Formats: sequence, structure tokens, C-alpha cells
Amino acid sequence: MDKKILLVGFVSLAVVATATLIALLFSKSNSFRGTAYSEPYPPAPYFELTHSSGDLIRLSDYRGRIVLLFFGYTFCPDVCPATLAELNMALNEIPEQADSVQVLYVSVDPDRDTPQIIQEYAERFNPAFIGLSGSLNELEKIWQDYDIFREVVISDSNIVTVSHTARVILIDHKSNMRLSYAFGTPVEDIVYDLKLMLENPQ
Repeated sequence: MDKKILLVGFVSLAVVATATLIALLFSKSNSFRGTAYSEPYPPAPYFELTHSSGDLIRLSDYRGRIVLLFFGYTFCPDVCPATLAELNMALNEIPEQADSVQVLYVSVDPDRDTPQIIQEYAERFNPAFIGLSGSLNELEKIWQDYDIFREVVISDSNIVTVSHTARVILIDHKSNMRLSYAFGTPVEDIVYDLKLMLENPQ
């Protein structure tokens, strides 16, 4: 009788341990690598800006797709071109799904970035990238809505740079902010998250 009880105990323990291991493995395989927003996921603030073509580009136009939103400027010496190059590399890793992802590059330097200039700049990295600019009043609201720090800095030699938040924001197919990526995030981490989200939309 004692042996039977002991055997049942061992079997039960083994079942629980196996179930726990499977749960942990499943959870790990489905965890994102970017910095996640807390649930309930915040809706991405709506915005619209006039494209260089003259068309009005609305964030809502991309509902049903993933949007990678980045704020920068065309005179940026390092962070912005590096980030756009990395986003292009990420999309190149998912060629069959790249059409399901849209990169939007919004200016933090409207004094120098016209819609035409920023679109031409974005296209240098990928023809499908969309560059957007507007008036200071239009952009200030968008920066505020997305919690983007932005400050114009003029050096002693009269060189103008713009300090700004350098994070890529991933907006899911339901137009919710899901993840963000700090500057320097490995491209493979962004690719991993894109594949996971595209294969398992929630």
C-alpha cells in the first residue's frame, strides 16, 4: 500500500514538473525582446501629416499592419541614419512579410526638413519608408503625444543639432503601442519580434 502511494506521488510530481517545464518553454519562446508596454496596451495617438506627394498620411491608414515609428531628422550625424539602416536590414530579413510592416520617419527638425527633403532622405534607406514633416505646431503635438524629447542645440561654431528621443516604437495591427527599442538594439531582436507578432497577431 505504501509503495503504491509512493509511486502515485512520484508520477504526480513528474506530471507537474513536465507541465511546468512545457509552460516555461512556451512562455520563453513567445516573449518579446523589445521593451513591452503594460497591458492594456495604450492606443497609438492619432496623427496626420501631409506627404511630399501632397497626400494626407494618417496613422489610421496602416491599421492592420505593423508600424515602426521613429522620430529623427535629416541632418542627424549618426543615430538616425544608423537606425534607419537597421530597420531596413530588419525588413530584408523578412522579405515575404515586409509588406505587412510600414516604417514611418517623423521629423524633429521642421525648420530644415520639408516633406520633400525627409521623404527623399527616408527613401535612401528603403523605397518603402515614408518620411513625414510639417509645421512646428503640427509636430509639437505629435512629439508630446508620443513623449518625444526634442531640443535644438547650437554650438559655438554655429552648428545646429537636435537632441531627441531615439527609440523605435512598434505599433501593432490594432494600432496599439506594443514595444519600443532603444538605440543600439540588435537587428536580430527586432526581426525576432516582428516574426513573432506577424505569425501570432493578438
